[in-house]
Amino acid sequence: MNRGLADVTLKPGNTVTMQQLQRAITKNGFTTRQSIVTVSGTVLLEQDKLKLRVSGTSEIYELLPATAQAQNPDARQMNGKTVTVEGVIPETSKGETPDKIQFNGIHE
Repeated sequence: MNRGLADVTLKPGNTVTMQQLQRAITKNGFTTRQSIVTVSGTVLLEQDKLKLRVSGTSEIYELLPATAQAQNPDARQMNGKTVTVEGVIPETSKGETPDKIQFNGIHE
């Protein structure tokens, strides 16, 4: 049965962006919905918002807890640290670039 899912696993150290992945998917006649991700990068604190600069790219995502149970780290203690984030990049409107990760976990 066609469930309409794609599982993409990238090697550590790659520099592919979400925008590049989305273009490749739509170029082949598919649409993107939400994306379940595990991504590494550096935590930033900008205007009291917790963000992640993805390693090897210029992409920056705001980090939001996915659920009330998701542990929201102390942003001041995390600022500048390299972490791995597990979560979901929500579906965006056509032509929009995703800018948020709803995280389930952040690990140093």
